[in-house]
Amino acid sequence: MEVGAPRKSVDLILLFLIVGLTLFGLIMMTSASSVVAERFRGDPYFFFKHQALYGGLGGVVAFVIGIFMPYKYWRILALPGLILALILLVLVFIPGLRLEYGGASRWIGVGPLTLQPTEITKLAFIIYLAALLERKGEDIRDFRKSVMPFLVITGLIGGLIALQPDIGTLFTIAAIAGAMVFASGFRFRHLAIIALAGAALFAVLLNTARYRLARVIVFLNPDLDQQGIGYQVAQSLLAVGTGGIWGLGFGRSRQKYQYLPEPASDSIFAIIAEELGFVRSSIVLAIFALIGWRGFEIALKAPDVFARLVAVGITSWILLQAFVNIGSILGILPLTGIPLPFVSYGGSALVTNLLAAGILLNISRYNSSQ
Repeated sequence: MEVGAPRKSVDLILLFLIVGLTLFGLIMMTSASSVVAERFRGDPYFFFKHQALYGGLGGVVAFVIGIFMPYKYWRILALPGLILALILLVLVFIPGLRLEYGGASRWIGVGPLTLQPTEITKLAFIIYLAALLERKGEDIRDFRKSVMPFLVITGLIGGLIALQPDIGTLFTIAAIAGAMVFASGFRFRHLAIIALAGAALFAVLLNTARYRLARVIVFLNPDLDQQGIGYQVAQSLLAVGTGGIWGLGFGRSRQKYQYLPEPASDSIFAIIAEELGFVRSSIVLAIFALIGWRGFEIALKAPDVFARLVAVGITSWILLQAFVNIGSILGILPLTGIPLPFVSYGGSALVTNLLAAGILLNISRYNSSQ
């Protein structure tokens, strides 16, 4: 189906939510990173400047492109985008290009610029999978013609991500894929096979690395070794508890004084809860819930299968990643090390999040009024 001129303006509610959350994230990231920036960079605003320059400016450009570029063109770019993502995933293993941190090789560095390929891969995978599932048409319920190609491409991407290793991102991509194939019409027995295979794979991955198993053990026993493997969970919960109902006040976090690991990225929600308190940090949860509502509304009214599946994939991605990030901070999920969308420090993540949000908004311009 050819898509003509857009029928209406973008979803204004979603637009305001995305812009507001991004600005809020930049403000909170500045507060959360100020102590570390002052100590190691000599400038309390170092990470703010870096995020604004590389993530903010690039993100604004990506956001505008996403909003105004007709979504049908992303179907054409699906295969080149996936190939680019695969190349970038391979480059993280190339000496001289890869950057290692905490025992993981997840970044590419060229001069002052760094890039996290898994962030680009998430969006590239969503677009490619949507195009693939749309092409299957009536064959979507055929195991050989639909399920096998899905397993091959998901397995290839998942394998490269697992080697970095980045199990949090692997889980996120697997969950996004599950939401998309469910929305596409896979048979329930095929979904069950995929779910069982995925569960078995994650069980193997947990038992082949001590630190992964340790995170699960800490999740099941939160009081275990609070000065060792349980340290980050303990400090996160302490920050959340210290914030109380109304918080200590903006900029007054105690945990960001190098007690809480990764205060501006993985653990930023703990700083939000500590400084702003339960009531105001709950507003962040409400914003993500509203983004999910608007995103799935856009998917339900999408003009074609490709647009519907892209909308499902992007919305699921934002919600799943927010749930996993916040859930790990609150101790209801094991720690995974994935960022909070639109909020955590990281230029690659912010640019890709905003591009994805822009695409979702563009789809909303073509939605039916039914």
